[in-house]
Amino acid sequence: MARYNVKETEARWQSRWAQDGCFEVEADPAKPKYYVLEMFPYPSGRIHMGHVRNYTLGDVVARYKTARGFNVLHPMGWDAFGLPAENAAIERGVHPHKWTHENIDAMREQLKGMGLSYDWRREVATCDPSYYRHEQKMFLDFVKAGLAYRKESWVNWDPVENTVLANEQVIDGKGWRSGAPVEKRKLNQWFLKITQYAEDLLGALDGLEGRWPDKVRLMQHNWIGRSEGARVRFQLVGRDDSLEVFTTRPDTLFGASFCAVSANHPLAAEMAEGNEELQAFIAECNRMGTSEADIETAEKRGYRTTLEVEHPFVPGKTLPVYVANFVLMEYGTGAIFGCPAHDQRDLDFARKYDLPVLPVVLPPETDPATVTVADEAYTGPGKIFNSDFLDGMDIEAAKSEVAGRLETIGRGERTTTWRLRDWGVSRQRYWGCPVPMIHCESCGVVPVPEDQLPVELPEDVEFDSPGNPLDRHPTWKHTACPSCGGEARRETDTFDTFFESSWYFARFTDAQGEIAFDRDAADYWLPVDQYIGGVEHAVLHLLYARFFTRALRDCGYLSIAEPFAGLVTQGMVCHETYRADGRWLYPDEITKTDGGDWVTVDGGKPVTVGRVEKMSKSKRNTVDPANIIGSYGADTARLFMLSDSPPERDLEWTEAGVDGAWRYINRVWREITECPTALPAAGTPKPAELSAEAETVYRACHKTILAVADSIERFRFNSAVAQVRELSNQIFSLAGTGAGEAWVLRFGFETLVRLMAPMTPHLCEELWRQLGHDSMLATAAWPEADASLAENDTVTIAIQVNGKLRATIEMAKDSSKDAMIEQALEQPNVIKLLEGKSPRKVIAVPNKIVNVVA
Repeated sequence: MARYNVKETEARWQSRWAQDGCFEVEADPAKPKYYVLEMFPYPSGRIHMGHVRNYTLGDVVARYKTARGFNVLHPMGWDAFGLPAENAAIERGVHPHKWTHENIDAMREQLKGMGLSYDWRREVATCDPSYYRHEQKMFLDFVKAGLAYRKESWVNWDPVENTVLANEQVIDGKGWRSGAPVEKRKLNQWFLKITQYAEDLLGALDGLEGRWPDKVRLMQHNWIGRSEGARVRFQLVGRDDSLEVFTTRPDTLFGASFCAVSANHPLAAEMAEGNEELQAFIAECNRMGTSEADIETAEKRGYRTTLEVEHPFVPGKTLPVYVANFVLMEYGTGAIFGCPAHDQRDLDFARKYDLPVLPVVLPPETDPATVTVADEAYTGPGKIFNSDFLDGMDIEAAKSEVAGRLETIGRGERTTTWRLRDWGVSRQRYWGCPVPMIHCESCGVVPVPEDQLPVELPEDVEFDSPGNPLDRHPTWKHTACPSCGGEARRETDTFDTFFESSWYFARFTDAQGEIAFDRDAADYWLPVDQYIGGVEHAVLHLLYARFFTRALRDCGYLSIAEPFAGLVTQGMVCHETYRADGRWLYPDEITKTDGGDWVTVDGGKPVTVGRVEKMSKSKRNTVDPANIIGSYGADTARLFMLSDSPPERDLEWTEAGVDGAWRYINRVWREITECPTALPAAGTPKPAELSAEAETVYRACHKTILAVADSIERFRFNSAVAQVRELSNQIFSLAGTGAGEAWVLRFGFETLVRLMAPMTPHLCEELWRQLGHDSMLATAAWPEADASLAENDTVTIAIQVNGKLRATIEMAKDSSKDAMIEQALEQPNVIKLLEGKSPRKVIAVPNKIVNVVA
């Protein structure tokens, strides 16, 4: 048999699968469905190793579930709007539409080269009007339902990308893509009312336990951020109005020494009128990062205003009001009271501005006379003191008492607040879905009539100036008002690209329909049974998609609330890093000398090998999947991705690992195609007699069928690969000359090929054909296991002497106690410890243990 021709074989079977429509499915209520989906990619032009891993994981699940009799939906599309395309237009002088679609074409061929079982008829690109016209209709429905609105608001402004970012897109105070420090600006923006679902989004996380990673549920829980507390209204001295503060610690109110407002609070704006010093301070605050990490590490600074407030419980006591850089307008009411003794930020601030520090929580077993606060605030448990009517209470009782008294005197009330803020979806860039609204001087802001959808992007735009090209377009933004017919202007903001990815999974259920999706098709396929993607989307995409699904349900589109029943977040693909002459090197720029040292290919300069890190262009520690697939084939790349580690952990890409996968594939090919034993024809009945060796291999096949299925069900693909390899070693060691051994060899080969088919589909299709089958393995059923044969016929017996383990023995299952004791007393360690004496007592528990009392 000729050497395995990987290129020819993989190309042939990919063509055959497409020709036969193996992966094309339709809704069929008579069959159980399974919807597996990997997060769709941005069309950058080339797939990377993260894609290879992500899509291999999904493909194994899809092929396995198909084999188990499910009607499997496994689609693919493109998250195609976004700033990279617009930036490419600026840098390369190419239109975003052309750049994006050329990249899609290139990446589609690369994905097809991986042998992925996609129903390509359902392919979507979110930048096509045939897709985004439906989300424009959704937005209009959201407006009608009160789930979308426009208001002036302080926003996160990325000065490099010249656009607004949602709170979730600001990472450590910087733009999530540009890395530029984010500024605060006040703009009119469109918002989606995600806060309306805050309670539901939080509570439903409990129902995802065991099906979503705990860390993802925790990240969403913390981001939604439910806080029980009280609103306190501090009367402004000499004024009729008050300063409203939200606090989770009303029990510390007697320790208050100041109040502070955000730089963007209305009071700050009022006090800044004509005050250049305060205006400069506010501008400085708006250039700060807004992340919790930024606020924690930044120096706590403030500007003391001329305002003071009255303490609600201490007659005659007033507190100064500051504008402070660590108070954010988007949290609570944008104002706080500071209790320095029991909050570290407040303490740092108080020390800087020489404000009083009065402890009001007494740590357990502490003398009140000795309590002092140095450089660290006390945030632990204790009893309240220095607090008038609260003295002696525990913290929770004091919180309740303060809230009740505030309500009685009309100065506050119990309340719940949320960290979550409404989702700002306006973006000031061209390459996005146009917001379907029109601005009229007479009628205000009115929706585009549905029969005029989609509002398409103009193609004749210029990128020669900063900012949004739609604002500068000479004709596109000018239109007639749908209400009065007068001159009007189109909304030039486009949607945040997370808008498109918040519902694409539903579009896949009916991707070519004239409406967003057929309700019956959506009801059949949704929710997604298994969703696979990166943990970096835990708060962004996943939270938005959960909100969007609820909004679509309430607007009559869907009947479900949760879009993804199961979630797997795969780890990163990592590689060693290399440097020479102070610059990073790609792996193909280095080579190893005969002495084992790494040097540059060009010039032979010494190379420093760094630590293993996530593959990134900046560190140049990337490997091009096209090169790997071109040299070794897709099956080798797939097998290595599956065999190295569990999906949720990082995977280190190594040449040795790839070589090992390639060698194994070739071994399987040789052992089956060059088998010296003449195999019986396919479908030959099992012979009446099997040799002991054949019986062992036959039983191993049945055990492995169950084990591999269990491993795949639990996403332990590395275990499945190990189980398959172990079985192959047993099969390949069978001589084939004893009773029934030729039949067991065929059975073993076929079992091995069927178990490996979801992992290495091209190789297995070819071997299936070589074994004499005309049917397609891609549509074949999973092998059936005989559970009785899968049971172990031996057990491991523990041998203890005086309660300590001294040996283990293998015995036939259900051996008698006498037989167990006889073998136990023959073990060398037992004989040695007995020192020639008879044991005082021997206890035997069938199938488990023998305990010898010396």
